[in-house]
Amino acid sequence: MTETHIVRQTPPRISSDTVHAALRAALGRKVTSGDPEKMSAYLADQCLLTTAGVPAHLVRATAQEDVVETLKVAHRFQIPVVTRGAGTGLTGAANAIDGCIMLSLADMNRIVEIDPVGRLARVEPGVINGDLDRAASGHGLGYLPDPGSRDISTIGGNIATNAGGMCCVKYGVTREHVAALTVVLSDGQVLRTGSRTRKNVTGLDLTSLVVGSEGTLAVITEATVWLHPRPVGTSTVVALFGSLRQAVIAVDILTRTLAPSAVEIMDSQTIAAVNEFTRMGINTTAAAVLLLRFDGSETANSTDAELAGDLLGNHGASEVFRTNDPAEGNELMAARAVALTALESKGAILLHDVAVPVHQLPALVAGVGQIAERHELTIATFGHAADGNMHPTIVFDAADSHARHRAKTAFEEVMDLGLSLGGVLSGEHGIGVLKQQHLPKQLDPGTRNLTKRVKHAFDPMNLLNPGRAL
Repeated sequence: MTETHIVRQTPPRISSDTVHAALRAALGRKVTSGDPEKMSAYLADQCLLTTAGVPAHLVRATAQEDVVETLKVAHRFQIPVVTRGAGTGLTGAANAIDGCIMLSLADMNRIVEIDPVGRLARVEPGVINGDLDRAASGHGLGYLPDPGSRDISTIGGNIATNAGGMCCVKYGVTREHVAALTVVLSDGQVLRTGSRTRKNVTGLDLTSLVVGSEGTLAVITEATVWLHPRPVGTSTVVALFGSLRQAVIAVDILTRTLAPSAVEIMDSQTIAAVNEFTRMGINTTAAAVLLLRFDGSETANSTDAELAGDLLGNHGASEVFRTNDPAEGNELMAARAVALTALESKGAILLHDVAVPVHQLPALVAGVGQIAERHELTIATFGHAADGNMHPTIVFDAADSHARHRAKTAFEEVMDLGLSLGGVLSGEHGIGVLKQQHLPKQLDPGTRNLTKRVKHAFDPMNLLNPGRAL
């Protein structure tokens, strides 16, 4: 197979004023050009170890037609376009490129329809994840994908990165909840993929191709997503362990027979940071804490939680606490939800993810510990234990160039460790810029070449987020 190279053609020398005039004629006051102060908030996402360029133009779209007109102008003048939602990404996928058009979809934030009979919602890409879930709750339904950023991240961004979250082990990642999409191609053409039916095998699954493509194939302007009945009650189990290894072994054993909706783990460094930040009084002598949630019927929840407590106690847990009180359970799960914020109070952080087969978690956490010791860094490990998706979070002094270098080196070694254990570079955060150089280690040349050919079919001039993710 001949290798395909994606190269953006060098555009003719067009002045920024000419492009601005074309954008302004099509979009009016939704366009900003050459104003560093207004553009400063749109330069980069939340990843500290990636670089960002300076956009030439900012478009704040409020309707699909704005996206169409923006891409028509970009296509005419061969200017790259970077699409951005709330900017909560963690891999640099939405970082500006020098001279690009930064296309913000944050103001496209309407919930167009909630269909309680079909259990579907139609939303614009700027709708906040948690807002959709709360709107659906009025119909006894819920939008179940729950990334840690759900109260600030957008549905469009979640779809672009195929975001995960705590409940993925039971309910799956974002891709499993997307029924249909409306997207705009790089030349301004509008396409509709998928359907409102539960089953659909007509044609190729273009919806799944766009999900997780990080803005490289098309711009999402509307999504139809599945809603589900809200669980009736929850039961929560907390277990303390004397070693992180014991905890992850217990997870592997437990999930062979039980199906919790969430299994979260925190190591001792995460526990200490959360304790200091929240004053929750978690036992600081524990090397690891497991937080499990069961949902469904109240009877099944209680029974499964009791079985889980007994199993964990028989497999290394020094203490086990169980509650069927939803409010109390929410307080306990909140400890995991604030882990990132608690660690941020300790210094600059590099939060990333790596996913391995669950039975390889003991080797992963042991290896991360060795990497932290070797580079004299704090690496706090927490994450979604039941599906093997962990967040080894590096805490460092961003003002110290040596510390930044050690952090970057440690990150590279964690990536290599995950791959050596049969894992993948990302389970939910995406590739962006941060992990791009590692792609040849996971994907063989034929697969990468075919991926680039798919990109070329969608975006032949390589205008959409060029040089990212693929």
